[in-house]
Amino acid sequence: MELKNKKAIITGGSRGLGKATAIAFAKLGIDVAITGRNEEKLQETVSELKALGVNAFYEIFDVGNYEEVKVGIKKCISNLGSLDILVNNAGIAAFGSFTEMEVSVWENIIKTNVLGMYYVTKEVLPYLIDKNEGDIINVSSTAGLNGNANISAYSASKFAVIGMSQSLMKEVRKKNIRVNTLTPSTIATEMALELGITDGNTEKVLQPEDFAQLIVAGLQLPRRAMMANASLWSTNP
Repeated sequence: MELKNKKAIITGGSRGLGKATAIAFAKLGIDVAITGRNEEKLQETVSELKALGVNAFYEIFDVGNYEEVKVGIKKCISNLGSLDILVNNAGIAAFGSFTEMEVSVWENIIKTNVLGMYYVTKEVLPYLIDKNEGDIINVSSTAGLNGNANISAYSASKFAVIGMSQSLMKEVRKKNIRVNTLTPSTIATEMALELGITDGNTEKVLQPEDFAQLIVAGLQLPRRAMMANASLWSTNP
């Protein structure tokens, strides 16, 4: 499918998977609005995107705050002039045992990773329904397929993302809206490096651009086809 001149919103788009996806989109001629909370990084990324010849914008808001989301998404769509693609990428993680992790940390992970995705999708969906066409890509994780010790909050949030995403897919596919649920394993993002999950070895560890390539491949399928679920793993762990 031709993607040039499409319009996309990417949450958490200033670094990591979001930034890699935004750059991949821009190289294909897709105009992009990115969201996040660090204005300096958002500005840097938007400058990189504009240098690739597309229109690019940013909005600062916390996806876990519904009032901010309502205002921010409206501005994104207004700046883009339309909307075709939503990438729900924004997310946070923390390690800690079930008893030792602070309740506030547990709650914040759920609020950002689950409610944040719900809030953003809720605001975007009416536009796509009106167009009778669109793509929603929801980023979960292999942690949403299998739990592990000391990641209960993150794992619970990513399990929830899969359930919400798959339910939404069945709800809106007859409206020509494709919903993709992606479950990557460890990728060398800034967050993964900061948490010490990986050393980022480019020979062994998945890189953000690998994930962006998977998203693009799903979008390029003819509209009669949908990549409902996909996992991405390293071939040389």
